[in-house]
Amino acid sequence: MDAENAVEPTPSGGASHFGEDIWGKLEAFATLLVQEGELRGLIGPRELSRLWTRHLLNSTAISEFVPDKASVIDVGSGAGFPGVVLAIIRPDVKVVLIDSMERRCDWLNDVKRAIDLDNVLVRRGRSEQFFNDYSCDIVTARAVAVLKKLLPWTMPLLKPGGSLVALKGSRVDEEIDEAVPQLQKFRAKWADVHVVTPWGTHEETRILEVRKKGQTNR
Repeated sequence: MDAENAVEPTPSGGASHFGEDIWGKLEAFATLLVQEGELRGLIGPRELSRLWTRHLLNSTAISEFVPDKASVIDVGSGAGFPGVVLAIIRPDVKVVLIDSMERRCDWLNDVKRAIDLDNVLVRRGRSEQFFNDYSCDIVTARAVAVLKKLLPWTMPLLKPGGSLVALKGSRVDEEIDEAVPQLQKFRAKWADVHVVTPWGTHEETRILEVRKKGQTNR
């Protein structure tokens, strides 16, 4: 394996920061991704060189915006970012992972069994199919769509006062400007961007939080 495709070393100090049990599950998830992620078409070979900083630890940034014992839906879960990571580091939270592709859902169920995530439920389908089935506190998303497309897929899943919490890139402010009609249509109270540097990384990430009108829970 060349240097570009080498696996990023596991950061030190994780057990002290997250606790031994949680860190052990994060390491187990990382091992599964290294062993099977590329083979199953979930991540590219170049992503292994930044598996921790760009994917696993980056996904932890959403945790501070998720209330205690919240109900969470992760749309477009894919390889498990951020939904699986959130379920690992926040065992108090119930997480429904939604993805439209069977092979990704098979993978997510395999991960759930392998690392014993009893706070996870995997559902196959598009988010719109579950509008009548779920009403949750938080919806999460990462690399799913620009905001004006993401809002119709996520806001109907939220309880009044709930929040969409999405990991976003440098264009997030432009996305908000472009989504003003959708923000109004889907009863957004406000949209804010938080800049976070996750533990174990030196890279800032942007968390977009869109609060739905209704009784606030934070």
